[in-house]
Amino acid sequence: MTAILGLMALSLVLGGAGLAVFLWSLRTGQYEDLQGAANRILHDEAPR
Repeated sequence: MTAILGLMALSLVLGGAGLAVFLWSLRTGQYEDLQGAANRILHDEAPR
């Protein structure tokens, strides 16, 4: 029984950490320019 409670607590902590990282990425603008990365891959400049 204590193992189940420990695993439940661990899952809540890891879920909260994942949510915090996701909200941080939203605030820092990681999802603002989704087409820009795709275009940079296709139209890459040749190395000099």
